[in-house]
Amino acid sequence: MITRRNLGKTGLTVTELGFGAAPLGNLFKPLPDATARETLAAAEQAGFGYYDTAPFYGFGLSERRLGDSLRSRKDIVLSTKVGRLLKPVPGPVDEAVVRHGYATPMPFEPVYDYSYDAVMRSFRESLQRLGLSRIDLLYIHDIGRLTHGDANAARMAELTKGGGLKALEELRSAGAISGFGMGVNEIPACLEVMAHARLDVILLAGRYTLLEQNALDELFPACEAAGTAIVVGGPYNSGILAVGTKTSVPLYYDYEPAPAAVIEKVRKIESVCDRHAVPLAAAALQFPLAHSIVASVIPGLDSATRVEQTIALYRHKIPAALWQDLRSENLIRADAPIP
Repeated sequence: MITRRNLGKTGLTVTELGFGAAPLGNLFKPLPDATARETLAAAEQAGFGYYDTAPFYGFGLSERRLGDSLRSRKDIVLSTKVGRLLKPVPGPVDEAVVRHGYATPMPFEPVYDYSYDAVMRSFRESLQRLGLSRIDLLYIHDIGRLTHGDANAARMAELTKGGGLKALEELRSAGAISGFGMGVNEIPACLEVMAHARLDVILLAGRYTLLEQNALDELFPACEAAGTAIVVGGPYNSGILAVGTKTSVPLYYDYEPAPAAVIEKVRKIESVCDRHAVPLAAAALQFPLAHSIVASVIPGLDSATRVEQTIALYRHKIPAALWQDLRSENLIRADAPIP
């Protein structure tokens, strides 16, 4: 089974290996319903107890598929997100056409809205799509300059002055959710929102990995002081830490073609892993869990085979010498905790 950890002050425990459900929304390509069911069945068999989704993932498709799987399960923790509402569009839509990253048949278009009314509506609509009576955690999804550019000030105002945070605090106070936080790819947005609200957990994608640890500078100390837990998304930095550099497939970092400097650093990390006969992906998956405030790491999963491979990477024995070599060669920060 998978070890469980406390999730900050929420009273929840999550499995330290969680299930990222973006692929269930047909991320980049169609995923047959049967494959989605097989993937979730394999995850249940393997002992996954934490699942993360969002309205944005396939414009409701991920939530629908996940809810159908989780409806009869107990002792699981579920998170979804707020910040986008789904606007109906004339259907049918072509599943072969990728829209906002998803090849989904769902006839909706995502519209940003972080206001009080939008957060409450998003919560209710997620319950209906999931077909569940309970959502444990809500994340504020993709707020920050990385997503919104110059429009971010207006989006932050919706959240902080337009009542989005007030809605989340009301839901938490009423016990409708156990906690709320951020679900983002950038650090500055987290620090900005932490100045306005007590966050229970931050789902930080791609910013605390084997490749980069800048979260140690300001964010993690702030989280430790506030009692805010961290869930690590994107542990493979959009794939480059999963496939490595010795491949003919395109290498991606932060959802874009990887820069030469990133490829070179990964090549050096991969060389250390090779010396110790450890898969690069195993080191990438296990590294974030060494930090005491990290409760779970949630790779995206799209097949039963991928679930089995991920469990094997999670359980792979990694010698202490590998981590020491990465430190001594300045490939991970000296102040980064190691397993």
